[in-house]
Amino acid sequence: MPTTTSYRTVEVDGLSIFYREAGAKDAPALLLLHGLPSSSRMFEPLFSRLSGHYHLIAPDYPGFGHSDWPDANNFAYTFDRYAGIMNRFAEALGLPRYTLYMQDYGGPVGFRMALAHPERIEALIVQDAVAHNEGLGANWKTRRAFWNDRVTNESALRKDLLSLEAARTRHVGNDPDIERHDPDLWTDEFYFLNRPGQAEIQSDLFYDYRTNVDSYPKWQNWLRQRQPRLLVIWGRYEASFDPSEPESYRKDVPKAEVHIVDGGHFALDTAADEIAALVTDFINSALSESKARRAG
Repeated sequence: MPTTTSYRTVEVDGLSIFYREAGAKDAPALLLLHGLPSSSRMFEPLFSRLSGHYHLIAPDYPGFGHSDWPDANNFAYTFDRYAGIMNRFAEALGLPRYTLYMQDYGGPVGFRMALAHPERIEALIVQDAVAHNEGLGANWKTRRAFWNDRVTNESALRKDLLSLEAARTRHVGNDPDIERHDPDLWTDEFYFLNRPGQAEIQSDLFYDYRTNVDSYPKWQNWLRQRQPRLLVIWGRYEASFDPSEPESYRKDVPKAEVHIVDGGHFALDTAADEIAALVTDFINSALSESKARRAG
């Protein structure tokens, strides 16, 4: 049976970081990193399905959800900084080892965390997050132009990334069955994106996304050398990234488990049962393999 979810904050680097937590603290830990423009709220479907088996922790990044939103003029919104804060968040909660679940922006945050502290990583779960340049696809033309010339392309980027239509597309993608998608999910996100200061925060952070592309070869090399236990979950109706990306991970980690599920970019919207079952099988297998290695 699922356990009660607690809604907590902890101070990290002088910031109040909000997080959701459920499950026994001596159970295997699953640290869940959210994407744009969501928050730890996106993982509620997993909390309701998995907290009876695992220790689930899902934080909000600074500038997202219920964590502090420091002014963009006084705080560097970068993925390097997020990764550092999330590593110290894990330390503050006393998490020595965990399976890292990374969705969208969770990928660049999580890979930085893994490279900085590989000894903490029990296994990796990638859900609709990119680590290969080809995975960004053709629809990133406007976004690449923004990286090359921010001033000229700022307005187009904000429309492309922060509009109501963009928020809807992230959830629905090219799913022909629109009626199964709850519109509250993207209208709530659009409301969040229109809060004071959000346009500046998200523009700054997305301008830094170019550093992720520069880091892709380093992450790929780490995957090839370390060969971590890796589960890749990909929404069939994903419209933000290129469909080649799941197999790119398998090229780096040939033993990776790759599954295409019945969902879009936020696949938990419509495929929560399927994803929960995949995660359960994967974590249990990874833990058994890890115990066997340590015993041997």
